[in-house]
Amino acid sequence: QVQLVESGGGLVQPGGSLRLSCAASGSIFTIDAMGWYRQAPGKQRELVATITGGGKINYADSVKGRFTISRDNAKNTVYLQMNSLKPEDTAVYYCNADLRRSTWSIVTSWWGHGTQVTVSS
Repeated sequence: QVQLVESGGGLVQPGGSLRLSCAASGSIFTIDAMGWYRQAPGKQRELVATITGGGKINYADSVKGRFTISRDNAKNTVYLQMNSLKPEDTAVYYCNADLRRSTWSIVTSWWGHGTQVTVSS
C-alpha cells in the first residue's frame, strides 16, 4: 500500500505564509509527478502546482509568483511554500503522486487526505 501524509496547514492572516509538506511512503518503486491540488467549499478540486521527477514545474495562474513547489526525491516528499496568502486561497489542499509500485507496473495516482488552509483576519 501507499500513503501520502500532508502537514503544515492552518489558519493565517492575509499576506501571511504557510509551508505544506507531503511525504509518500509504502510500496513505491519510482515517483513520476507530485503535486498539490485544492478544493474550496462548493467548488471543484483544482490544480495548484505540479513538479516532475526531473524538476519540470507547472503552476496555476492564480498562484504564480506567490507559491513555490519543491521536491526532495530522496525523501519522496513534496513541499508547497505559500506566500502573500489571500482569503481566496482558503481550501483543503491535497497532495497527489503519480508513481510505479514495481518495475513492471503502470503509473497509478494516489492522494492524501488533505490539509485545511484558512486565510482570514
